[in-house]
Amino acid sequence: MFHRKLKTGYFILEAVNAYATAYYFDYLFFYMRLDFEFGNLGNLVLAALNGLIYMSAAWFGGKFAQQRGYFFALRVGFVVMALALAVGSQLPGVVSQFVVMVVWTVGMCFTWPTLEGLISERETRAGLSQMLGVYNVVWAAGAALAYFTGGAFLENLGRQSLFWLPVVLHLGQLGLLLWLEQSARAMDETPQPASAPEFKLAGAAPSRLPQSGSTFLRMAWLANPFAYIAMNTAIPIMPDLAARLGLTTTLAGFVCSVWMFTRLFAFIGLWRWTGWHYRFEWLASSYFLMIISFAVLLLVPVLWVVVVAQIVFGLAVGLIYYSSLFYSMDVGETKAEHGGLHESALGAGMFVGPLVGAATLQLAPGAASASIWTVSSLLVVGFLALLALKRRGGSP
Repeated sequence: MFHRKLKTGYFILEAVNAYATAYYFDYLFFYMRLDFEFGNLGNLVLAALNGLIYMSAAWFGGKFAQQRGYFFALRVGFVVMALALAVGSQLPGVVSQFVVMVVWTVGMCFTWPTLEGLISERETRAGLSQMLGVYNVVWAAGAALAYFTGGAFLENLGRQSLFWLPVVLHLGQLGLLLWLEQSARAMDETPQPASAPEFKLAGAAPSRLPQSGSTFLRMAWLANPFAYIAMNTAIPIMPDLAARLGLTTTLAGFVCSVWMFTRLFAFIGLWRWTGWHYRFEWLASSYFLMIISFAVLLLVPVLWVVVVAQIVFGLAVGLIYYSSLFYSMDVGETKAEHGGLHESALGAGMFVGPLVGAATLQLAPGAASASIWTVSSLLVVGFLALLALKRRGGSP
């Protein structure tokens, strides 16, 4: 199961998963705006529900994969997601779409922790650094491409493509998974060399874990949910931002995907240069820039400002996410279970950010920017907590 030759197949599964899940979830907010006249409040409630389900189910998904097997967990995830969207394409009404999104999210929780575990198991620390670098680049590329092309697909293929296109992709994943499972069994029955060659990387991770590793893991698990508070508050508001900028759905996909591409470039740089490992100033600086760029992105509806703010935002959240995943895999021994904890932590951010934004809009419906200021204040609280955790842990 953990043979290096099969990991190319796992990365293909990851790439397709990133595209399919990003296309459905990111453009679900446009769909709800177009078909049901959802505004920021409705979309933030939808995003908060997604985060609540993901936070609750991701840890279970990782633990399930660790106990019942990686391939079985992936089969469950792909089948549930495909069935949910296939049924959802035939169901009318707002409540039906909320239910479909919930079931689909539960299915997704069986995929990401499992894929993280598959690419991380049986790796040396240098090999782990290499594998996580590829993993982050692959899913970020898939997500960015989905947002970039999704607007054009939704307009030209019709709104039903929100359902049938991911269904086709999930079924393709299932077929590839079955082939990979058969190949893994055949390799397990074949005698393997006593040792496998390791990657030699410039600046690769040291062979020994730093004493501050557990502190950095806690700091990253704190910072990443706040990054997802920012991201999952911004994504549901993107349709409104696009409307204020006068963009069509197609142009919104082009313009509002800038931060995803810069996050991709951040992942490439952080993969090739590992000097940021166990360096607090990199994590803290990224967090601070995330706060500033988040507020500017959503409060200043000027096209060039939106683009520049997205560039900074993408670079900042890129390092924060990379830190959480790297330290989860580097410090932890049970890869899928720790992957589930990593995903559950970001699910907390996916829940809290939109929830706070929606609650603020409900309490102050006349103040359109109140939710953005409230979430920005919440991010500042997270930054102060990060500094306190660093002092308490005594990390360098």
